[in-house]
Amino acid sequence: MELRLRPLRREDEAAFVAAHRAMVGEGFAFGLFYDDDSEWSAYLEALDHQHRAIDVPADRVAATFLVADVGGVIVGRTSIRHALNDFLANEGGHIGYGVLRAHRRRGYATEILRQSLIVARAEGVDRVLVTCDDDNVGSATVIERCGGVLDSKGEASDGTRIRRYWID
Repeated sequence: MELRLRPLRREDEAAFVAAHRAMVGEGFAFGLFYDDDSEWSAYLEALDHQHRAIDVPADRVAATFLVADVGGVIVGRTSIRHALNDFLANEGGHIGYGVLRAHRRRGYATEILRQSLIVARAEGVDRVLVTCDDDNVGSATVIERCGGVLDSKGEASDGTRIRRYWID
């Protein structure tokens, strides 16, 4: 099955909520700025506004949020930031991606990042910063497979050791 990145749809709510809850249990925010009290249509509208840079809060940047779909099943997600603020420049990077546990070790993360780089370039980002936890060997391998060159290792605001990679 071919993986494709696509925007969320109205009919994705149940699958998205299940994915979000599963990843929160791992300490990963699948649905950025989503919580269980969010109204689905309002959440979709907020993602659209963030993509089009409409009323983006001061602490955020324009971004494209897409889910990774394989045969109609959401297997992961990506968030492609169109610019960096101080937080993203230090620890978040231009692209944040994740794959649901049940779908890992199938090459999906590499394909999500590969396609995310295409989207980032289309949004005008020529040099892409991608970060991962220092102990996340799988993510570091994915980033390196996609052309990432280690720039530095450092510490996130929560004390987590991180790696910072640039992809030209």
